[in-house]
Amino acid sequence: MNPSECLIAAKDLFEADKSKAQIGLLSARYPDINMDDAYKIQSLLVKKKISAENKVIGWKIGLTSKAMQNALNIDIPDSGVLLSDMLFQNGDIVPLGRFIQPRIEAEIAFVIKSDLSGKVSRSEVLSATEYVCPSIEILDTRIVRKDEKTGASRTVFDTIADNAANAGIVLGNEKHDPDKFDLSWVGAIVSRNGEIEETGLGGGVLGDPILGIAWLSERLGKYGDKISKGDVVLSGSFIRPIECPSGSNIKADFSNFGIVELSFE
Repeated sequence: MNPSECLIAAKDLFEADKSKAQIGLLSARYPDINMDDAYKIQSLLVKKKISAENKVIGWKIGLTSKAMQNALNIDIPDSGVLLSDMLFQNGDIVPLGRFIQPRIEAEIAFVIKSDLSGKVSRSEVLSATEYVCPSIEILDTRIVRKDEKTGASRTVFDTIADNAANAGIVLGNEKHDPDKFDLSWVGAIVSRNGEIEETGLGGGVLGDPILGIAWLSERLGKYGDKISKGDVVLSGSFIRPIECPSGSNIKADFSNFGIVELSFE
């Protein structure tokens, strides 16, 4: 894709987010789109969203499970940018119409106390982490999930361009020293309206959520970026996305790691 095409795609995604009207598949509009194009569009989209009131607060990592990677025919995770207007408080009610087709995932969040850049070790990630906590990620899609005429589904390039489908985050109240837990065995029972929908363990995230943070640091380093002090990093979901139509009450019970709740008006 040329620079003009990337800019148009970012503008269309920005307008879709404001109007809550989805656009068609970028992968259909631009059949030659590749990973670099998708991240370029994402970067341009994020730049349009940043303002004096809306700042970057961290990163999300997605597509960390083998099942999701196989479904999209890729062998690496993806990443997106967290912005301050995406932050909800534990127990909040999401206003009606805030999102288009919201879904949620359960994740372990890392809050970073010192910069991470380039290739880093597991121990370096731990040393740079202020605390970990339970979290919910809200997903949304400004691009149709499937083309009605052709039946074609979104590709990983559509998802990445759309800021990795990120829309919101909810952090639990508990703050834990990452050395005090084996994060591969930290899991959650996630319910919607009192019925269990999904369960999972942190080990579903690349075998160890800490490795996701290391992956992100290395990927960002290749583009001259980094994980910065104060950033929140969502390490990747260990459950399948749960649909959240109006009236959904979500509870992610991480046992002694904490509980995160969210409702949709």
